[in-house]
Amino acid sequence: MDIAQLQAYGYFVLITLLVLVLYGYIYHLYSKRKDADGVDYESYSNMALKDDIEDALVSAIPDENVPLEGTKKK
Repeated sequence: MDIAQLQAYGYFVLITLLVLVLYGYIYHLYSKRKDADGVDYESYSNMALKDDIEDALVSAIPDENVPLEGTKKK
């Protein structure tokens, strides 16, 4: 077994390992879309592109949940 054959095996193992890590990370991202607070941050991904005043809100909250000015959130 010469060095070229050893490098070829090492390259194959490294690429296979990196592909498995990539697919594992993609699976992790899509299976854990919400954090501990229950917020799905994928809906915020287009916020920088859709920032005109006429655009729809990313996450609308009801008026009764909006704190008055000068009061603290519950």
